Amino acid sequence: MYALFHRILNRTSKESVFAIGSPALIWQIIFFYLPLLLMMVSSLFIFSESGGIQGLTLEHFTPLFSATHLTVIFSSIFLAVSTALICLILAYPLAHFIAFKAGRFKTPMLFFLIVPFWTNFLLHVYAWFFVLEREGFLNTLLLKIGLIHEPIHFLNSLFAIILMMVYCYLPFMVLPIFSSLERFDRRFLEVSNDLGASWGTTFRKVMLPMTLPAVRAGFFLVFIPSFGEFIIPELMGGDRRFFVGNVVSQYVLGNETGGLGAAFMVLSCFALVIAVMCIYLTFKKVSKMLLKGLK
Repeated sequence: MYALFHRILNRTSKESVFAIGSPALIWQIIFFYLPLLLMMVSSLFIFSESGGIQGLTLEHFTPLFSATHLTVIFSSIFLAVSTALICLILAYPLAHFIAFKAGRFKTPMLFFLIVPFWTNFLLHVYAWFFVLEREGFLNTLLLKIGLIHEPIHFLNSLFAIILMMVYCYLPFMVLPIFSSLERFDRRFLEVSNDLGASWGTTFRKVMLPMTLPAVRAGFFLVFIPSFGEFIIPELMGGDRRFFVGNVVSQYVLGNETGGLGAAFMVLSCFALVIAVMCIYLTFKKVSKMLLKGLK
């Protein structure tokens, strides 16, 4: 009896770590996987007015294979890739500076990087309205330094959308790269310097290959949510540009287009999976090239 009780106690203690994460898993199943499954079912079946399933159909997908809908998907991929690339270009030097040069100011810099997200997201958007409007801060600055002679209409443009996207998603790129650089063994830099390698060579052949997994993680953390972003394109782009998030919301919230919205979401997810696989293979190829250069 004692041996059985001891065995149960040991088994419970070993699995308690997984039990701690079960609420998050349950939350994800209820509010992510279950709605996703319901959307997939709505795209493939016809429902009666009473809610019963009448049969399987692909009629919701037929209108989606048009130039307009495919343009929306490719525009979303372009927006996501552009946002991730710009975030990467800005994030790596910033993470490098915080990890290696900030010293005792490291913690305050990380704090100021994250603290804007403690406020309401809509406040960020409306704050950028005052910056980008025709009589806003940016136009006033450019007029005073003589770069422009009349105000530029920045709002409701692709520039405003990408600027706001980069502003919002930059920390998701900085933090993984910073975490990797923080664990980076600086003796590699000293050895590379002693061997006469320049800073560029050291970065290309030592630092970048060792931090590439963090770069890949940050890239996906920015790319995937940027693909389906809804609020920023809706508020900063107006009605001039359509992306996946806007189109899905309009279809799903429509009176008779719910099935079409569900089908478009499924098609967009399929396109997103293909894009993620292509980017992953690209990172894998780059990683092999960098590792080959180390040998």
